[in-house]
Amino acid sequence: MKSYKAKMVEPIELPSREEREAALERAGYNAFNLDARDVYIDLLTDSGTGTMSAEQWAAMIRGDEAYAGSESFARLAESVRDVMGFEHVVPTHQGRGAENVLYGVLLEDGDVVPNNSHFDTTRAHIVNQGAEPVDCPSPAARDPNSTESFKGNFDIDAGYALVEEVGADAVPVVVLTITNNSVAGQPVSMANIRATAEFARDIDAMFVIDACRFAENAHFIKTHEAGYENRSVAEIARAQFEHADAITMSGKKDALVNIGGFAAMRDETVFEHAKQRAILYEGFPTYGGLSGRDIEAMAVGLREAVTPPYVSDRVEQVAELGDLLVEAGVPVYQPTGGHAVYLDAGEVFPHIPKDEFPGQELVCALYLEGGVRGVELGGFAFPGTDRPDLVRLALPRRTYSREHLEHVAETAAKVMDSAGEYGGLEIVEEPPMKELRHFSARLEPVSN
Repeated sequence: MKSYKAKMVEPIELPSREEREAALERAGYNAFNLDARDVYIDLLTDSGTGTMSAEQWAAMIRGDEAYAGSESFARLAESVRDVMGFEHVVPTHQGRGAENVLYGVLLEDGDVVPNNSHFDTTRAHIVNQGAEPVDCPSPAARDPNSTESFKGNFDIDAGYALVEEVGADAVPVVVLTITNNSVAGQPVSMANIRATAEFARDIDAMFVIDACRFAENAHFIKTHEAGYENRSVAEIARAQFEHADAITMSGKKDALVNIGGFAAMRDETVFEHAKQRAILYEGFPTYGGLSGRDIEAMAVGLREAVTPPYVSDRVEQVAELGDLLVEAGVPVYQPTGGHAVYLDAGEVFPHIPKDEFPGQELVCALYLEGGVRGVELGGFAFPGTDRPDLVRLALPRRTYSREHLEHVAETAAKVMDSAGEYGGLEIVEEPPMKELRHFSARLEPVSN
């Protein structure tokens, strides 16, 4: 039984097959280039696409639009202290702003940064500082059929092997992403959070948590890790950060807002440097490129995200979509994560070679068959890596109903039925920074 009801609706319409074909061709076979009006069910991302609560909308009315010393910022800082345990907060326009602010302070040319798995903007910001991002995923992450509960974990042995290779002095920062977006949204255990913190301390590195989906991760710890079943999600959420030196946060995920983010840290010197960088790139440190209204909504959303009715509904809806897809015979990365279901494009299109982007072809096929927009997170989005060709179907928070999920499953089943009719794609235009090419590159079908 859902713990909320709709108070506002938006009409949506499925374009005709001919309209979808024309739209996809105009978009250069890249779902990012599609107009939203041409999409029926939009699962491109869960970032900033969800539905805010009545309490969040009410809080926006009291937004303090002061340039400096905003009361709205004071309420956000209080929420961050209460929910996450950090005293020093630098607001930013979204998560990538927080990455720019923090990593611009902590990294320099030649550094090496291990992570359980870097996501696209994290990877790009590290590269932009002249540093090298290195993935250290759990060995279980490579098996899409494994039912292990915490496949998002950081591989501590791989971390030490990296340090042995490059030297501890070259590794000033260790990052842990919870949940692990690049590994099918898989959670990270509390034991692994502690172990990663110990690894960082052992090599004298700062331990940073990418906290975008911290509440979903806490829910998985409560339901799957022994010793936490009787603790609240709010208690577990805060405990995740006890050993972290700093965090980056996109409020567009588990702060339940459409825009906003922040970096938070314990070290006052890092805080002062981050504030100065924020002034340059984001805005004054008590508004960070945001309106007071947006800050108010984020302050409320952080607290709502760790309430049991919300977070259990959220994770259960993602599992529901996963179950519907499995019942339809679609190969799904197991188990389903906290914010999205990931499809195994290599299994759907075994006849398409990796260098012809089977994941991106699956994205296009889902749109053509049912107006469903997803995103590829394989060789197209992460060039130069050996990541599997996964397609992410990310559910916006508190937005779609079961009928929408059923349409997604039916669409994927149609793709499976006609899989042999699809071919590969080739890139015909891409930006200079390949780490971000999937946002704007244009492709076309491979001519056979």
